[in-house]
Amino acid sequence: MRIGIDLGGTKIEGVVLDHDGHELQRKRKDTRQSEGYQAILHTVKQLVGDLEAEIGKKCSIGIGTPGTISAVTSTMKNSNTVCLNGRPLFEDLQTLLHRPLRIANDANCFTLSEALDGAGKGYGVVFGVIMGTGVGGGLVFNGQLHQGHQHLGGEWGHNILELDGPDCYCGHKGCVETLISGPGLAADFQRHGGDSALLARDIVALATRGDALAEAALQRFFDSFGRAMAMVVNILDPDAIILGGGLSNVERLYSEGRARGSAIMA
Repeated sequence: MRIGIDLGGTKIEGVVLDHDGHELQRKRKDTRQSEGYQAILHTVKQLVGDLEAEIGKKCSIGIGTPGTISAVTSTMKNSNTVCLNGRPLFEDLQTLLHRPLRIANDANCFTLSEALDGAGKGYGVVFGVIMGTGVGGGLVFNGQLHQGHQHLGGEWGHNILELDGPDCYCGHKGCVETLISGPGLAADFQRHGGDSALLARDIVALATRGDALAEAALQRFFDSFGRAMAMVVNILDPDAIILGGGLSNVERLYSEGRARGSAIMA
């Protein structure tokens, strides 16, 4: 039996698979970012314990994380769950769970899965995008993940899109992630006079009902998405681009967002 865990910025979700890949159990818990690093470690432990208690077996474990493990320090970097950065997440979780683990960047996991048996199956060059609490990317060439020398392959979320844009936790301004993530869309809406209590999904729903402020925020979102994707296409010219994460469910992204990118591609 195998447990796969998606350690996201908003939720931590776990699934138990049998040897044939069939799903047996699924559970999720809040990430509890505000409570810090130790709280996240223990949430993962609780999730594993709950899943194993339900199936009555000890499992092997693989974890997809935001950010990646530094090839130099072996600690986490570039995670939008910022309390993970600089921490030896891999070693700490192995110690806490009392077994060997496999751990990898979540966007890399997503892209490789889609390239092998999902929407990207049969394509030579696949670029995968996660747009949720953060923005990540992965790159697969002919069925092989390209992680890169610094473990940064495909990570477009911290390319700078606007030099005078919003502050990013990485220390720069105007990163892709500050503009087309869920929190990025919500923050843009707020900066232009919108309700600070609304989340990205609320803004999309408002725009659907004809709210002018929400529609203007969505138009800026599509423009940022198009410009960000055009950079990727001009460099890689991939056979397929696969979108994932909560914002990938915005249907207009595939028409209006795509059109904004197509208009400025080489």
